[in-house]
Amino acid sequence: MKYIIIEDEQHNAALLKSIIDKYEDITILLAILPTIQESIAWLNENTHPDVIFMDVRLADGLSFEIFKHVTIQSPVIFTTAYDEYALQAFKVYGAAYLLKPIVKEELAEALEKVKRIKPKFSDDDLGLLVNMFQTQQKKYKSRFLLHYREIYKVIPVEDIDYVFLEHKTVYFRLRDDSSITVPYNLEELEEQLDPQFFFRVNRQYILHINSIESMHKYFNEKTKVILKRDRNAEVIVSRIRMPQFKLWLDR
Repeated sequence: MKYIIIEDEQHNAALLKSIIDKYEDITILLAILPTIQESIAWLNENTHPDVIFMDVRLADGLSFEIFKHVTIQSPVIFTTAYDEYALQAFKVYGAAYLLKPIVKEELAEALEKVKRIKPKFSDDDLGLLVNMFQTQQKKYKSRFLLHYREIYKVIPVEDIDYVFLEHKTVYFRLRDDSSITVPYNLEELEEQLDPQFFFRVNRQYILHINSIESMHKYFNEKTKVILKRDRNAEVIVSRIRMPQFKLWLDR
């Protein structure tokens, strides 16, 4: 079987590929496509694969937009971080899906499902799914209740300058220059923070739009982000991640 991966996070795409490689029926990766536009172009120019693994949220929008420009001829397995609302949408429309982090057993189940039903969505189905996910976007966290020493603190989202991972612990860096540990991983926070204001630039950082002062060229075609309130932070964006980052900055 031949397949493509539509996923804007290089790390997630590599992880999914490593799991797929263990599945004997799927053997040839044709492409990893990080954006809606690249996916549309590839699907319009190439023979469609036996199966498509498609992340729901890409840097330039919801992947459902692809269906408006391409007649998909392959079964699709959607990938998403855990969210009850998202799962409800998939179940209503009989879509095959994988929860992140993806495991081999669930991959096998999803492949069996697409073999049985080979889901194809009508325009009406896609419209309803898009509406459900757009409605979900209004439900991002507005504050976090966090345990701090011997007390609990309420941290409004607007007080978060950026999120960072250090020594396997996640922290909020606040606008008053203090930091506080957070009982979530970066993947979970990506789903809880409004992408209109927050962007995950690499495996260590999620930045608020107002935390960024400037960007500079770095070695090996990477880019270094200079933060307004923490100029010593080493925030590096890869060449592959940079196009999505620019799209987000230019909204």
